[in-house]
Amino acid sequence: MRAFTAIVNPAAGGSASAAGLMPLGRLLREAGAELDVEYSRSMEHAAGVARAAAEAGRVVLGVGGDGMVGCVGGVLAGTGAVFGIVPAGRGNDFARQLGVPSDPAELAPLLLEGEPRAVDAIEANGTPVLGSVYAGIDAIANDNANRTRLLRGSAAYYVGALRAVVSWRHADYVITVDGERHRWEGYTVVAANSGYYGFGKHIAPDARVDDGLLDVIVIRKAPRTLFFAVMRELADGSHVRRPEVEVVRGREVRIELAGPPGRTLPYGADGELPGVLPVTAKIMPGALRVLAP
Repeated sequence: MRAFTAIVNPAAGGSASAAGLMPLGRLLREAGAELDVEYSRSMEHAAGVARAAAEAGRVVLGVGGDGMVGCVGGVLAGTGAVFGIVPAGRGNDFARQLGVPSDPAELAPLLLEGEPRAVDAIEANGTPVLGSVYAGIDAIANDNANRTRLLRGSAAYYVGALRAVVSWRHADYVITVDGERHRWEGYTVVAANSGYYGFGKHIAPDARVDDGLLDVIVIRKAPRTLFFAVMRELADGSHVRRPEVEVVRGREVRIELAGPPGRTLPYGADGELPGVLPVTAKIMPGALRVLAP
């Protein structure tokens, strides 16, 4: 019988994460499993707890949204430890890509009896993350959404994107994919392992978490009205058929800002904002053992 350590992000949906864990925890314990629950004080604290639990041979559960899942899963990438996801945040995009259920009655058997599946991770400027690395208007929209307290989920992201678009000036990107240099002006660049980001947006519909490749999506310069049309098409991934959208694939992607002098842009990863450009994203094939369908 497996022993679990659940690491909970209290900030992901307020008390919803802790409340959502209760029925799942009851099912795990009734089945005879051991379950310890740790509440994270910060991402650094969560990472330390995850390392210690993995070294003790326990299955580590990330309870929360993509930030917590990316933090805990990133720490475990390359270690051989077994990782489980309890979707309890606003976006849950990596869980969506993997098909991990949120219903405790469906999730408990997967965690108790499922076989670990090897999936890829991303090394972003030396830090392992899971879903995607992105730069441009989406990172700004992400920051706006995280600052929003009155709205949740896709509504928060949509309003955050509206605010970002109003003040946006097109960026001049230099994007190097497996040594091949591209220069595109536009809105955003996404290096995707998972097909979903931004609270359910299907940014990279052909991305796979076990193909050893990153799908690089570039939304090039276009009128703002077209950008809003693209945002609507993100629901089903049909935006990739537009001529303003470039799609390339590779194992290593470097995203740089060419100009103008003095301008900076943030980059995001798994719902967090680690820093500003440039960023180098490298695929880590089969680096994470995760309990997923």
